Amino acid sequence: MYSEVLPAVEICQQARLSRDARFDGLFYVAVLSTGIYCRPVCPARAPAEHQVQYFASAASAAAAGFRPCLRCRPDSAPGSPAWQGNQTSLRRAMKLIDQAALQDGNQASLCERLGISERYLRKLFAQHLGVSPKQYALYQQILFAKQLLHQTRMPVTDIAAMAGFHSLRRFHDAFKQQLKLTPTQIRGQRMSQNSAVIGLELSYRPPLAWHLLLEFWQQRTLSGLEWLDGTRYGRLIDWPPGQGQHHGWFEVQPIPDKHALQLTLHWHHHDTLLPVVKHIRRLLDLDADLHVIEQHLRGQLGNKVKTGLRIPGVWSAWEAGIRAILGQQVSIAGARAQLNRLLVLGSEQAAPSCAAAKVSEVQGRQFPTPAQVCADELLMLKIPGARRQTLLALAASMSSAPEQHPTQWLPIKGIGPWTVSYACMRGLSETDVWLGGDLGIQKALAHQHAGFDATALAPWRSYATLQLWFGLADSPTGQGE
Repeated sequence: MYSEVLPAVEICQQARLSRDARFDGLFYVAVLSTGIYCRPVCPARAPAEHQVQYFASAASAAAAGFRPCLRCRPDSAPGSPAWQGNQTSLRRAMKLIDQAALQDGNQASLCERLGISERYLRKLFAQHLGVSPKQYALYQQILFAKQLLHQTRMPVTDIAAMAGFHSLRRFHDAFKQQLKLTPTQIRGQRMSQNSAVIGLELSYRPPLAWHLLLEFWQQRTLSGLEWLDGTRYGRLIDWPPGQGQHHGWFEVQPIPDKHALQLTLHWHHHDTLLPVVKHIRRLLDLDADLHVIEQHLRGQLGNKVKTGLRIPGVWSAWEAGIRAILGQQVSIAGARAQLNRLLVLGSEQAAPSCAAAKVSEVQGRQFPTPAQVCADELLMLKIPGARRQTLLALAASMSSAPEQHPTQWLPIKGIGPWTVSYACMRGLSETDVWLGGDLGIQKALAHQHAGFDATALAPWRSYATLQLWFGLADSPTGQGE
């Protein structure tokens, strides 16, 4: 048991006996008599306390010799363990591993990107997850493959490639070693089906105020790039984010009576499917533990905290930065008009027609890449010349170093702390961004929260920023795009 990162044993016991969905993914329950580990929401009959052992992660339960439950499917549990808000290095490492950092490189190169030693990285993973970085990476691949076996009818060979295995034999060996099951035992005898459209369930830990996310996106939706249809949100995407090498689209909508969203993903590039799905989860902020976050915020914001409010992401930090620059000192509607003009530079791509519910297709446009912006004078934009030059300078910087962090934009004339913070919050879903200089935030504080301490809101100041934006008038009317 990794007690240093688990909730108290008494809390774990109460959560599993009540099947409390707020603890789904925060810990896992291993049953000693069966050798199976489950989510705390598992519908199976709860075993006696002396027959269970608690683990901080699915990977640590597997490393101890337990196999996943086929009924509650631990592969579908949301993430966000209890330490997530504080352990920046570990969170960044997990994000890079989810983006195939250990498939395309080695542990030394990963540590170089993180700026930490290999010894410290191993210590972080052992302390908080109970496994090594390589064990974590392998288990993420296995769990994703298991999810595809459960929820799709794609051939096993395709699933192996999508999960990042370059050899079918290695896939089968890893499956049997990690899960004590074969792919055939998980799938059964269902027929395989080839399709570029993949359907998956994306679990989350309640609450989720989906209507608030839709309201936020509704005001900022760009024509041909994004769409809303009833309770469904969709958009065109590329991979790597903002670089435009591979194109596709996704749609999500809530599943009635389940703490999950139905994802419909049109994606031909199977070798990048796992990081793309992880990126969609990031954009939707599905791994946030809002029970902990909102309890923390109420200490400063009181009962005005809106339940279930998550960070409404955009696909890339590049896109978020452009949205922020064009949103400076103008209304949301004005920024949206300029962004729609900028979209003419993006690559054309077919997207589903909302009105026809995917029966037909419409022509959309990807958000333009830095290279596409660099190649144009941007005369279609009705903005001051200085701001046009800021856009071109950012595009040139991102073209030369696509993976740079928004904090590296500050030397660019016309980009200040607000723009960088906005890009970090919406483009990277960083949880501790405080937009205290935003006019909407200042207005909200002046009228409702005089004398409060913003530093006390760490490490969840991004959520505090959004709470104050939404709190202005029961709708997202804060400053910025």
